Amino acid sequence: MMLAQNVLHFARLLRRTGLSVGAAESLAAIEALTLIDISDRDSVHDALRAVMIRRHEELPLFDQAFALFWRAPQFSGLPAGAAGLEKMAPGERRLAEALAPGAAERTQPAAAADQNEDTGTASARERLNRMDFEAMGAVEIAAAKAAIKTLRLPLDERRTRRWRPATTGNRVDLPATIRASLRTGGEIMALETRRNRTRPPPLVVLCDISGSMSRYAQILLHFLHSVANDRERVSVFLFGTRLSNITRQLKHHDPEFAFQMVSPLVPDWSGGTRIGAALQDFNRRWARRVLGQGAVVLLVTDGLERDDTAGLAEAMARLHRSCRRLIWLNPLLRWDGFAPKAQGVRAILPHVDEFRPVHNLESLKRLIACLSAPAGARNAAISAWRDRL
Repeated sequence: MMLAQNVLHFARLLRRTGLSVGAAESLAAIEALTLIDISDRDSVHDALRAVMIRRHEELPLFDQAFALFWRAPQFSGLPAGAAGLEKMAPGERRLAEALAPGAAERTQPAAAADQNEDTGTASARERLNRMDFEAMGAVEIAAAKAAIKTLRLPLDERRTRRWRPATTGNRVDLPATIRASLRTGGEIMALETRRNRTRPPPLVVLCDISGSMSRYAQILLHFLHSVANDRERVSVFLFGTRLSNITRQLKHHDPEFAFQMVSPLVPDWSGGTRIGAALQDFNRRWARRVLGQGAVVLLVTDGLERDDTAGLAEAMARLHRSCRRLIWLNPLLRWDGFAPKAQGVRAILPHVDEFRPVHNLESLKRLIACLSAPAGARNAAISAWRDRL
């Protein structure tokens, strides 16, 4: 009985570190320990890892948790304090926080806290949704990152050239009809039909990481990581003074490992801004590879270009022609008095289909809703901005 309780405690620890370990894995772990010699530590480790872990990238974190928990369940063995957390390798920070006293209480859903607030006041969740990313402290940023993990990005599906069988198809499938007639001695009893397959279009994100955008880009990377792991055909590029492709790195399931791999690829983080040069580089090297089949492009930047805007306008025009839909996300739209006066803004605006803010969780949710809105509503919104040029 004591062993079963320890297995359940270990499963809770793994869940607090972000691993997908549920009741089925816990029961399988208890059963696996009945089939081996539990006095052999290596056998216990291998048995638990075989039934509790499904992803290869989760193995290092599991090994660390096993070594610490089964040596002394109440001992973390990891450095404490903010300075110690900063020096940890990816995964160790979550493990230290999960083993810290009171970790279980801190992982309770935020909705429970909302229910305890007085009636008539704004809930903590509502305040978090409306809070500007730039004004968030460490606690709010952590809560925002947790909320971003739950967001999904639906895109309207596009019809492809491939076909699939369908009982209510719009075209007769002659080969399938003939095959079906063989079951009735060659007599055609019904016509088989088919229709075009549908598939979400590719999504391409170009995100500005210059000094004026670094705080927003830091949080938006968590959103992009969630999208890249939830959808197929997602390409993510960062740019400041140069263009960096981080698509492969963001495919890693664990965000900490993904961001550690991204870090050496973007030496210009919080540096200068060369939007035009970055877009020209993208058009020359990557557009043909990632902008096929009606791609949707998200351009995340404040539009504050430091170079000549003539090249920026030309690059934007080419990018607009290469994709089906180009959406510009600008955190400066959080200001009611924003006007398209900067030269970079005036060069970009004529070549986008949508112009939207991206400065808090609420704006991200509106973006998700926008991607499935009727085309007429989208065009009316951008026309109002173009009239102000």
